[in-house]
Amino acid sequence: MALFGFGRPRPGDAKREAERDRIEAWARAAGGYGTTVVVKVNEIVCADPACPGFETVILVMAPGVRSMARKIAMPLADVTRQDVLRAIRLDH
Repeated sequence: MALFGFGRPRPGDAKREAERDRIEAWARAAGGYGTTVVVKVNEIVCADPACPGFETVILVMAPGVRSMARKIAMPLADVTRQDVLRAIRLDH
């Protein structure tokens, strides 16, 4: 049961989920992250005038290591494999 509309799929949710999965797979491959590493991908809207508007954020959380967040200054749908490689390899 959805309370206040939470939990109900919205139009485009399946496509956005596929985009997140694609970017997560690229990030995992670029960083060589195993199954103990959590990789989350989200799209946010930055209200700061200096921001590009939509940003894709890749969060990498590994046991015993400080979490890493990488921002790509574009919406999920526009992110390429090369964008993800550049963002993840900043630490490698």
